[in-house]
Amino acid sequence: MPPITPASVRLPLPAPQAVTETSALLWTPDEDLGREGVVLAPGAGTTIAHATLSGIAEGLSARGFPVLAFNFGYAEAGRRAPDPMPRLLTAFAHAAGAARDLMGGRPVVLGGRSMGGRVASLLVAGGEPASGLLLLNYPLHRPGKGGERAAADLRSDHWPQIRVPVLFCVGDRDPMCDLDLLERERRARLNAAPSEVHVAVGADHSLRVRRRDPRSSDEVLSEVVDVAAGWLERLPVSAGGADRP
Repeated sequence: MPPITPASVRLPLPAPQAVTETSALLWTPDEDLGREGVVLAPGAGTTIAHATLSGIAEGLSARGFPVLAFNFGYAEAGRRAPDPMPRLLTAFAHAAGAARDLMGGRPVVLGGRSMGGRVASLLVAGGEPASGLLLLNYPLHRPGKGGERAAADLRSDHWPQIRVPVLFCVGDRDPMCDLDLLERERRARLNAAPSEVHVAVGADHSLRVRRRDPRSSDEVLSEVVDVAAGWLERLPVSAGGADRP
């Protein structure tokens, strides 16, 4: 299917936020296949213009999934330092609600890249309805602190409260997600939810590869889109507490 041109959307944000409304992009497939919607948030210090986020959104929409990507309030205001987590959670919750309205009330999968995925996981662990979690380059720990040095600094304490399917897509050169630690934490803390991990060989925290690698970053992105689309198609019909349209 050819790329879909997204529609620009303005989403209201409740106080306290850096702005009263924020930018979002809505990809709507030409044919409604009755599939889940996907809501994606960007990583820290970035926006919906990030090539990885927009590439994933475009690729999934070409596969028949409606996608909404939005900016957090601080990024919309032109700031690089993220808001406190409660504000990020509030912004994401309102974006998820807006997405359901814009997508005709269908169930949605929540997720995003790096910090955006972390916020989505915290929101779902706190009870936000979702059919699943799509976590792109999840920031399991601070950069370069893999192995046992990161054991006291892992961002996985809330995982036992997650009850929906989870897909992690991570590069094996990601300095914020040691693969051994991810596997350990996934098995220990996500036992109440089915979870899968896709490792993009040679990719970094933005799913980019080195110039000398045998395949391009675009090929890696296409691979991740294929994996994510296949996972979305296999989600249980009633996941998230609502039937598919």
